[in-house]
This record gives sequence, structure tokens and C-alpha cells, in this order.
Amino acid sequence: MSTLFQQNRPLAERMRPTTLDDLIGQEHLVGPDGVLRLAIRAGQVPSMILWGPPGVGKTTIANIIANSVKAPFHTLSAISSGVKDVREVITRAASGRGRTILFIDEIHRFNKAQQDALLGAVEKGVITLIGATTENPSFEVNSALLSRSQVYSLKALTEENLLELLRVAMEKDEQLSERTIEIKEHRTLLNISGGDARKLLNLFELVVDNLPEDPAVITDDKVVQVAQQRVAQYDKDGEQHYDIISAFIKSIRGSDPNAGVYYLARMIEGGEDVKFIARRLVILAAEDIGNANPTALVIATNCFQAVQMIGYPESRIILSQCVTYLASSPKSNAAYMAINQAQQLVQKTGDLAVPMAIRNAPTKLMKEQGYGKGYKYSHDYPGNFAQQEFLPEEIQGTVFYDPGKNAREEDMRKRLKALWGGKYEY
Repeated sequence: MSTLFQQNRPLAERMRPTTLDDLIGQEHLVGPDGVLRLAIRAGQVPSMILWGPPGVGKTTIANIIANSVKAPFHTLSAISSGVKDVREVITRAASGRGRTILFIDEIHRFNKAQQDALLGAVEKGVITLIGATTENPSFEVNSALLSRSQVYSLKALTEENLLELLRVAMEKDEQLSERTIEIKEHRTLLNISGGDARKLLNLFELVVDNLPEDPAVITDDKVVQVAQQRVAQYDKDGEQHYDIISAFIKSIRGSDPNAGVYYLARMIEGGEDVKFIARRLVILAAEDIGNANPTALVIATNCFQAVQMIGYPESRIILSQCVTYLASSPKSNAAYMAINQAQQLVQKTGDLAVPMAIRNAPTKLMKEQGYGKGYKYSHDYPGNFAQQEFLPEEIQGTVFYDPGKNAREEDMRKRLKALWGGKYEY
């Protein structure tokens, strides 16, 4: 590789790890006992789907695997490739010796026909498929292909991981190592990059390039100033994909239908997958509206189904209706908070014993041991309710669901208080 070409490459490409030892983060997969490290060491790499946020190492891991097992390596982008491209790779792989690795970026964008074209080659071992996706593969990868692949979940990079990336870049990159750089403040660097290592490194290089003095002192104000100068370019290149979806969700959560529709238009004009947008609306309906207006989840789910049936461009109208409805709806995150708190308690307390009265008693022996004894069948009582204990003894009286301050949930609060009295402090 020529020196000039190397210098012209973005910092993120110059710093892309070539071995697992150089990779920062994903210890659960590539650490000393990580499943991927062990598979590579044994030379038995399965077809896999790498699922995780942007910029956490999916493409890097695919490249490292190819280099480590010394296999032919082909890359396709699901955005620009079709069935013809897939079949061409499979044909070349079938005529070669040994298994070929096919890396497909954004595999969730492949339709069923494109995914089906991979099945035979994966099943026969002609290719080892490595798919990368930011979307839940349970929804976006067809079950036949999923059953032939291992799914590995990549974690978001921690603040420690991201700062380590910067430290290594300053120390090892040929260009940056020639400069004296002081990171006086790093919060804005991390916030703007949103946990995306690629975005962080390229923004870092951009800021350093705009600091000709030596030492180059990086502050939050300087990062904001430099980043604002490049907003248009980020949009054009798709760098703000996750900034826009964040603004979209926060606008709807903030009950601003005008901003919600604006960011919807930004995504549509940018060629965003309409199913990706619809899926986010379903999540938002439960997380941010919940029982303040249960119909919101029905509307959002129907929106997702309708978008799948209709497709673009008419689906934009369906999305607009859903966005304006959700944004105009009363809000509550009570259901979201309830499951978060319940999971935290489960993680803390482990497997607590279920009260005997509400255990299942399918056998005579279980009944003799007291399973189900004393259970009150709610429908046998006035108002279809009978006070009894459902939670394990150690956490009796714990409140997870705290109804929100809105008309519908206030009615729910009153009903729960009437039923339970002072037990749950409603």
C-alpha cells in the first residue's frame, strides 16, 4: 500500500484492527475464552450473524476472521447488491478450493428472495456467511437462514473502550503520533459519536486537523465548532442516521407532531427503510405512551403491518398518520419503568420461591405437598377479585408499576387502590 494512499485514508480505516488482540471491546466474544476466539483458533468458524449497534466492530471482526483462517473473502452490501451478485459469489466459491467467507453488511436489508439465494450454499458449506446487522435478526433474517447461523450479539462500547481507542490512535497512528495532543475535555466527542468507534475516530481526526497549534488542546467547545461546520457532509454521507432517528423519537416523545413529521421526511428523503421507521414507532408506543393510551400500540402495530403490505412511496402517508397520532397522544413510561425495575430486582434476588398457593399442581403428589392449597379463584368472588399474595415472600408489597399522571392511568390507580387498599401504596 502506497504511503500517499495510507495518509489519505480516514483515521478509522488506518486504525482498523487486524488481529483479535488489537480489538477493543467485545471481550465476551473475543476475549481469552470468547466463543469467536476459540472458533478461530480451532479453524471451525460457523456461519454467523453479528448483531449490534453501529461502529462496535462487526466489519472488523469479519475481516479478522477472514485473515485468521486464510480463506477467500468477499464483501457485499445489502443496500447495493442483489440476487445476481450473491449467485456470482457462490459460483466462484463453488469452483474454488476450501470454504469462502461471504460478508454481507446490513443483511437486514436483503429481501426474502435474496436471503433464500444464500441458503443452499450455506447449508452445503460452500460459503461461510457472516452477516452484520443493527436490527434484531429475529425480525429481519428469515428463519431458515437464521437456523443455519449462529447469532452473536455485540455490546455497545463503554466510555472506557472509547477513550482507549483515542489513546491508541494518538500513540500508534503514524500521523497523529507526530502531534502533541491533549484531550482536555472528551464529553462532546463521545456524545456526538454516539458510541460509534468509526465516527469517534474520524471526528477526532477532523478536530485535530483544525487545531494547527502544538500542543493541540481538545475541548468540548472546539469539538462543537468543528462538528457544526461538517453537518451537511455528515447528512450527505449518512453519518447522521442515528442522530436523525434519535431526534425523531425524542420529538414524538416530546409531543411535537410537527418535528416528528419533519424528521420522518428527513429519513424518507434519505432512503431510510420504512420498516425500520415503523418498528421504532411500535417500540415508542409501548415505551413512551403505554397505558396512558393503550390504543397507541394498536395503531403503531397496524402501521407496521400496513407498511409491510403497501411499501414505498404510499407507506409515507401511513407513517405520517401514525407519527402525528403518537406525538399528539398523552404520554407515560410507567410500563417501561415497571419492567426495568422488575428485571433489576430479579437480577439482584435471583430465583425466589413462588408462593405455594399459586403454584401449579398437576399431580396428586404435588397437591399433597401443598401446591395450589389456599388459592382463591378470582372469578368466584364479588367483582372478580380476592386479596391474596402473588409475590415471593421476600419481596411482598414491592411496587413496580406506578401509574402515570394522566387521566387513564389515574383511573387505573384509583381502581388498584380500591382493590388492594394500602398494600401497594397506590
